[in-house]
Amino acid sequence: MSVIEKAKQIRMLILDVDGVLTDGGIIVDSDGRETKVFNVYDGAGIELAHRAGLLTAIISGRYSAPVEHRARELKINEVYQGVADKVVVYNQLLSKYGITSEQTAYIGDDIFDIPLLKQAGLSFSPANGRQEVMNVVDFVTQANGGRGAVREAIEIILKAQGKWEEIGNK
Repeated sequence: MSVIEKAKQIRMLILDVDGVLTDGGIIVDSDGRETKVFNVYDGAGIELAHRAGLLTAIISGRYSAPVEHRARELKINEVYQGVADKVVVYNQLLSKYGITSEQTAYIGDDIFDIPLLKQAGLSFSPANGRQEVMNVVDFVTQANGGRGAVREAIEIILKAQGKWEEIGNK
């Protein structure tokens, strides 16, 4: 099945954070406080996904207070951080929302994401994802993680679903 055909079925977009919503960098100040840089285009893409009726979730292996803050700001439906086994959380999301794997898209960049990338109905890697990840995904974005990769994936999904023009005019 083509990327477009898979994208037509998507009801939930699930994101990793480091290397996907960020460029993978972590800034730590002299007091040990962590800071991350997020891209406004990715944030706007998430807002457009919500307008189109898509559910959103974050499943991250690390906990980060800046991620918690950004997720609230973007009204991400479900946020799971510090997750050792992402597949367990993924299956809980499917059950909670009554959706199938075919109705999920996952964006990941590292080998820890491969189990979910293989399970999701549609899988993406940012352009700077690990080669092992690029070998298993349906689509590699032109944009790097933290530089518009999430927005690019959302545009593909919404255009395939015929919702792009509609939400762009709201």
